[in-house]
Amino acid sequence: MGKTTHLRACRYIRPKSYLVNKTYGLSAYRSANNEQNGMTHGFVVEFASAEDRDYYVTTDPAHQDFVKSIGDVLEKPVVLDFSDGVY
Repeated sequence: MGKTTHLRACRYIRPKSYLVNKTYGLSAYRSANNEQNGMTHGFVVEFASAEDRDYYVTTDPAHQDFVKSIGDVLEKPVVLDFSDGVY
């Protein structure tokens, strides 16, 4: 399942889309010193609530299929969960 298909599929799991915003792309900077620790792509997914995030991560069938489909491609995925404006 591709990125776009995955995000579109998540919208239809629940009557109302719980994905507020999503962006993704290829790293724009590749240092000679490997300062990005080998990371080449980034994904940011914004949710309306912590409950929506938890559903997406643990239950959403489209997301679970996506995770399985990229399991052999990712060497070392990194997940960072943060709240905007909370320092």
